[in-house]
Amino acid sequence: MSGVPLKRLYKELPVWIVEDHHDVVGHIYRAIASRHLPQNNIKLVHLDSHPDLLIPVKMSADTVFDKEKLFSELSIENWIMPMVYAGHVSSVAWLHPYWAQQITEGDHQMIIGRDSSTTTIRLTSTENYFLSDGLYVSKEHLENPKPLRLNVVKVNPIKASHKPTSVLCEDTDRLFLKKPRIDENIPGEASCSQFRCSLASPATGGCNGTNLWDEAGDAEGSTSYIVQRISSLLHETDPYILDIDLDFFSCKNPFKELYTQEQYAILKELYSFRGPGPDADEEQLDDCVDHRIHQLEDLEAAFADLLEDDSEETVTHWASVPGMASLASLVSSLKLRDQCPDYEMVHQAGLTCDSVELPHHISTEDEIDRLIEAVRLFLKALPKPTVVTLSRSSLDEYCPVEQVDSIQSRVLVLLESLYGSLNLHKDYEHCCSESEDCQPQTSTHPEAGTSTGCVGYR
Repeated sequence: MSGVPLKRLYKELPVWIVEDHHDVVGHIYRAIASRHLPQNNIKLVHLDSHPDLLIPVKMSADTVFDKEKLFSELSIENWIMPMVYAGHVSSVAWLHPYWAQQITEGDHQMIIGRDSSTTTIRLTSTENYFLSDGLYVSKEHLENPKPLRLNVVKVNPIKASHKPTSVLCEDTDRLFLKKPRIDENIPGEASCSQFRCSLASPATGGCNGTNLWDEAGDAEGSTSYIVQRISSLLHETDPYILDIDLDFFSCKNPFKELYTQEQYAILKELYSFRGPGPDADEEQLDDCVDHRIHQLEDLEAAFADLLEDDSEETVTHWASVPGMASLASLVSSLKLRDQCPDYEMVHQAGLTCDSVELPHHISTEDEIDRLIEAVRLFLKALPKPTVVTLSRSSLDEYCPVEQVDSIQSRVLVLLESLYGSLNLHKDYEHCCSESEDCQPQTSTHPEAGTSTGCVGYR
């Protein structure tokens, strides 16, 4: 059609690898600016142990229209929703491993907009994940409203008894695409022309007699379940982003190593949140949010004061606030190990202790392999993504530092086996010893499976 810019196609699938997850936003915006992604209605398939669907609580809604300012205010937990409010993203499929349960499984419809009273971004979902951050308002109070469809989809690793020994059959494409995608044969692997596969039902066996779907058939977390759920959001010709956080495969809660069980228990008490229930009316929801906002404001102010002066007088003052009596025992416990505790870090840890703890599941090598195969199975049935973004999440230790390089290599091998040559960009810091040579930050036509660089701690 005259006047409508044509969509551009990449010659090779770009894969952007970052350390902190919110750094993918700059690469997504560049793909929009270059017309490889559309301005609106982008679909995001997001594999992660964390939803990353929070909103910068105090950020002005208009910040989304100032790109550089927006980038400076994003964080690892809140980079998706500003893109929704800006009108770029309209659908998100959060694919989570079985150990991550922060949002209820299923299809969620919500509105995201500018809160008319605070000028910040807020939304209409009544999930505890959003209520516990004080992000809910009724739709009547939202300006410039944008709809979001969120599909929360569990992914189970394939069963150990079904771990394939040969390349997976190309015919899994038939489950989703009108026409099967033809990929090049992978060198050294058996061709599926040697084994004829039938997918008349999810329980049907695959190549070499391997059951591609698992014994559970359409059960929650199975391959057929995942593909059916994603297909309700994603159509064959839709441009979409495949986003993978490597902590999807193995995940730590780093705060559990910073604090003792006693200290963690006190944090859970101080920051505890209980939602109003599924049948709450508008008044109850508003009261819940108001109470939570005041609770969090008090806690933030308390730890800010303690950072300046953690004398007995300061502690006694804040411990007298309703609901904060246990603050005194927490400070006493912290100072037994460190006379100058990092109270800002303590507050950040507390914010993860509301209704559901941060996920913590360090996978075995076998479980990582079985999750890789589960991802391979459902990606085979989806169209090729427009762009892939990967987050290492290792310097903050959400992905175990001793596993991140191995997981990254395996994921790159998987992507190359599905999509052919990759245009790989390594946009993350390297913390190498003086005796090691750092890899360049950007490379094209990588050799999949090679080491991707050094990791370290902040």
